[in-house]
Amino acid sequence: MELLKVSSKSKAKNVAGAIAASLQKEASVRLCAIGAGSVNQCAKAVAIASGYLAPKGVEFNTKISFSSVMIDNKEKTALEFTLTNIKPA
Repeated sequence: MELLKVSSKSKAKNVAGAIAASLQKEASVRLCAIGAGSVNQCAKAVAIASGYLAPKGVEFNTKISFSSVMIDNKEKTALEFTLTNIKPA
């Protein structure tokens, strides 16, 4: 499973393209977001990726969960978006 780290400065269309490419090759992809801005970009990217993949017959489920990550020796809470391909092309 590929892990994509998304920041508030990530372009949603670029992240969506990476999601679409990953889900066409693999069964699932995981997005990691820390902070409101990066969560916003993840949500937009998931919606855009759905639009990219729908005409190709690819559908996916999205599961959102909390996780803890260490950054600069500090524990931070991240949101993880796990996208699982349910209808491969």
